Amino acid sequence: MSRIHPAHQKRSHDDTLTLEERSEEDTDQLQLQLVRPSVLTVWKRSSMTFQGTDGFTVFDHHGRLAFRVDNYSRKSSCNIIKGGGLVLMDGAGNALLTLKPQVLSMQYQWNAYRGEDKMGKRVTSTTSKVFSMRSGSTLFHSSKDEAIVMMMGSSSSGPSTTDSNTDHHHQTPDFRIEGCFRRRNCKIIKSSGGEMVARIARKRVDNRRILLGDDVFSLAVQPGFDPQLIMAFVIILDRICSKPFAPVLCS
Repeated sequence: MSRIHPAHQKRSHDDTLTLEERSEEDTDQLQLQLVRPSVLTVWKRSSMTFQGTDGFTVFDHHGRLAFRVDNYSRKSSCNIIKGGGLVLMDGAGNALLTLKPQVLSMQYQWNAYRGEDKMGKRVTSTTSKVFSMRSGSTLFHSSKDEAIVMMMGSSSSGPSTTDSNTDHHHQTPDFRIEGCFRRRNCKIIKSSGGEMVARIARKRVDNRRILLGDDVFSLAVQPGFDPQLIMAFVIILDRICSKPFAPVLCS
């Protein structure tokens, strides 16, 4: 059976390397990371591995756990909101971002906030908001983009807003998603300049001879961009691209 996450291959002469040689090797690997994409393997399954869970387990190119999203049910979008949204965590379980659907959104919009909702303390404030992401197409407006992203504090995003239904049609998005996420074939593009930030593709193993199911896919993030931010985009893409348009009416 093929491995879902990449196997970390040890060098046979590791035990004989001197400290100086190890230092040079570490430096070479760091330089490669600065010029090569950061390739993650995304498994659409909670790391808790309970039956019926619907989350994400993400491995780096060494096969180490990089990110996780533990979600125990997907029966209703209302359950997600009442439970505090989806929380993107690092491999150790530390909360990085909370992702929440916009209430009464006519564009199936999600907002991302720093940290995690805790008892009696909400993160849904202007200062903690990181970005808003919505479907490129709506009931009355079609677009070739799967989704668009507006970063908070960016000049193109206009005035900062928290949970209002602000019209984003006249704002220039900071990022656009082109292609088809359902088919695991899309690109995340930086609007200014058209630079490709990341690519999502079906996962191949055993020297590319075997194509895995669409619940396992590759995410290649270009140098200079934050994998944490891009992974948050992917989580929201999975929500807004997995069902037909329907306004979120929960609170």
